[in-house]
Amino acid sequence: MSSNFSPGKRQREMEQAKKKQDKAHKRAQRRDRPPGESEFVSAADVQGNMPSIEEAMRNIENPSATPRSASSIVARLFVGSLSDETTEADLRDAFGQFGLVADAIVMVDRDTRAPRGFGFVTMADRRDAPKAIEALHGAEVKGRNIVVNVATERQR
Repeated sequence: MSSNFSPGKRQREMEQAKKKQDKAHKRAQRRDRPPGESEFVSAADVQGNMPSIEEAMRNIENPSATPRSASSIVARLFVGSLSDETTEADLRDAFGQFGLVADAIVMVDRDTRAPRGFGFVTMADRRDAPKAIEALHGAEVKGRNIVVNVATERQR
């Protein structure tokens, strides 16, 4: 029985066979090479001079106990009970009264893009965070009384 393959099909089959040979050749070359050296880095090298969450929270709660150089530490605040109309600009305006706002975000649903009712504000200077928490916790923003706390890492 003779096969009636078109020249295009023969060409594709030859290309596939060539790719398989190249792949097998590369695999054999990798096996022959010694493993590359891995660079090991400690957690301290990665984090640098960043304080732990516990230390940062202590600094926020007791600002007078921290050295002056710690003012460059940012403070991330959780903002809950937001109305659906609240925008990032609204958060920046509300928290901007108490210091420089480095970042403000309103969390949205991945699929529907609808607001989830909470967000985060990052104050550029950690010393501004207690003032903002005290003034805005329970304050009305866009018709809702908001909740403001120091943000903590979520346990996974």
